[in-house]
Amino acid sequence: MKATVIATFFGVFLTCTYTAKDATKKTKKAKLYVPQIDCDVKAGKIINPEFIAKCPPGCQDVKYRVYGTDIYASFSSVCNAAIHSGIIDNTGGKILVQKVAGHSGYRGSFSNGVRSLSLPRWRESFLVSEGKPRKGVTYPTTLEYSSSKSTTVKSEPKKPEQDLKGMKSADTANTSEKALEEGDTVRKENQTTPVPTPATQMATTTPTPMTTTTDPSTTMPQPTKTPAATRTTAAAAKTRPGLHRVRDMGSSSVHPAYASVVAAAARQVQAAQGRGQNTAFRGTSTSASNSNILRHNTGVQRQEPVATFQRAASSPAHLAMETDSWKPGLNLFYTDCKVDLSFLMDGSWSIGKRRFQLQKRFLGNVAQALGIGSAGPLMGIVQYGDDPSTEFNLKTYANSKDLRNAIEKIQQKGGLSNVGKALSFVNKNFFLDANGNRGGAPNVVVVMVDGWPTDRVEEASRLARESGINIFFVTVEAAAQSEKQNVIEPNFVDKAVCRTSGFYSINVPSWFSLHKVVQPLVKRVCDTDQLACSKTCLNSADIGFVIDGSSSVGTGNFRTVLQFVANISKEFEISDTDTRIGAVQYTYEQRLEFSFDKHSTKQDVLNAIKRISYWSGGTSTGAAISYASEQLFSKSKPNKRKIMILITDGRSYDDVSMPAMAAHQNGVIAYSIGVAWAAPDELEAIASDPAKEHSFFVDEFDNLYRYVNQLIQNICTEFNSQPRN
Repeated sequence: MKATVIATFFGVFLTCTYTAKDATKKTKKAKLYVPQIDCDVKAGKIINPEFIAKCPPGCQDVKYRVYGTDIYASFSSVCNAAIHSGIIDNTGGKILVQKVAGHSGYRGSFSNGVRSLSLPRWRESFLVSEGKPRKGVTYPTTLEYSSSKSTTVKSEPKKPEQDLKGMKSADTANTSEKALEEGDTVRKENQTTPVPTPATQMATTTPTPMTTTTDPSTTMPQPTKTPAATRTTAAAAKTRPGLHRVRDMGSSSVHPAYASVVAAAARQVQAAQGRGQNTAFRGTSTSASNSNILRHNTGVQRQEPVATFQRAASSPAHLAMETDSWKPGLNLFYTDCKVDLSFLMDGSWSIGKRRFQLQKRFLGNVAQALGIGSAGPLMGIVQYGDDPSTEFNLKTYANSKDLRNAIEKIQQKGGLSNVGKALSFVNKNFFLDANGNRGGAPNVVVVMVDGWPTDRVEEASRLARESGINIFFVTVEAAAQSEKQNVIEPNFVDKAVCRTSGFYSINVPSWFSLHKVVQPLVKRVCDTDQLACSKTCLNSADIGFVIDGSSSVGTGNFRTVLQFVANISKEFEISDTDTRIGAVQYTYEQRLEFSFDKHSTKQDVLNAIKRISYWSGGTSTGAAISYASEQLFSKSKPNKRKIMILITDGRSYDDVSMPAMAAHQNGVIAYSIGVAWAAPDELEAIASDPAKEHSFFVDEFDNLYRYVNQLIQNICTEFNSQPRN
């Protein structure tokens, strides 16, 4: 009996032991669940410092931008970077991503069919390797994504009806993002960097609703025209070129709180409504009686009312509501905002004492909204007039309270509004390590301008952008009609910023409206995904196409050539301040189809190319090169690279070597593309050195498409190898 019990117990023990071992084996064999990401996901949007993910097929595409070689800037496409590095191919696969510190420079290259771009510096980098777990490291099965509010995006399956709800809520929250997603052309033209817009960066196995906020450009206050009656010029003052007007020469006392002025105006509106009137109202000031005092040696002078309200009398509630857009006690504190910020403060005499005080109050409110601190944004101020000077640098103050107190003590310099000189000063002196520059944080300059600058800003802005500085403009009011003859550089904002989409510029109709743009400005400054203003090979050239329209080409082949021209053009960032496109068609004669300044959007350029009509005639390529040099490239901007792309199908009736040599000496980089009966010796004579990298040949027109990527690759390689400062 006892033996039977022992045997039974031993059997049970062995059974339990083997069961436990089997369970252990099963546990050990449990595989890591690998979340999938989309092609457009950037490393910077994923919070996890190290993770394994699976890339889908089809990520090898120029729209998924990559910056760097081996080590990539964090706003590169993760999957396309993996293809560039050779870890996976276009069929997709598992990858291991490790976040590392930012670098002072990223070198572009062409590898594994992917063209990566160069970048001066960025705050964060990442490495890509084979998707195998490292020993001792636990990898997440869900990836955490950053947004304006910290959002955890899970990669677990979700029901189709949930996806639909998520898409509806996203569409409702942000119509501007929906517009960007409607087409690739629209998206590329509206983004401020050569990378996909942040709206495309939600990536999991299934879409998850993300909290979105309205684009600040859609809520920006619009300029209000001031009635001519308010712009009176002092009779004794004479207009002198190069001098600035005086907006307000009142006493140094600060205008009472703006909210009280608005409230008073609202009460007047209500009173007027009671009388059945529909009028506009003007604010009052305790120092209004002093507004006629004129300062000596200030050039054009004028007197103005302290504040003008032009809103219809039927909407006092709306007027009062706008004062709530910023409250001095409100802290926005964007948790993922880490920028090194310099304000260029307008200290010119044209601004006047009272408006200078309003400017200081605005800067203090921005400092408070940012939440200045060593782990977040840092802020310094440069005041400009005749000459710029640093009030304090990035490392002087490490909290908003001390910074605001320091801003209150700033004294006005006076002088002219030399913005260009101030930008050059900041580029050379402000963002130095000794002044607190952190290297990994984006460098941002916000320029405050009263009316218009008294010097040129385009060249100084270009050099600053090429140093990696992101430039914003806050322009207040504008030149009066009598002052427009003294404007040195019309449309100076569009020439100074890296994108003309409106993201980098805010116009304020009055100094008394500055409080309305505190939040929009802070949101843009903290949108680090869009802070990439440095010039690249895609937004820094004037490209002139010289197209053979001779009889041997034929109508059908000519349309193929135009498609080739369009395919090249659409890969570039096109605007007035980015790449510009021009075209010449030639036979025995030459015809300017459109010049560099004719079309300022990508879609307009593509439409213009489509409208080019076939000419037919002989082949005088040498004369066409000379014509393009005179009619196109002589009008190129000094800061643009001049690139000529010539397409021909036969030997020229005239000499090409001398016109080509003259073009090369004038800084034109020439690419020649020959088809069918084109002469190889002429193609090499037309092309810049080395000829093998600047000349191409195909046996028939239908094969032209094969050289689109190669041509762009060579243009970018050449750009990245040249110093740009």
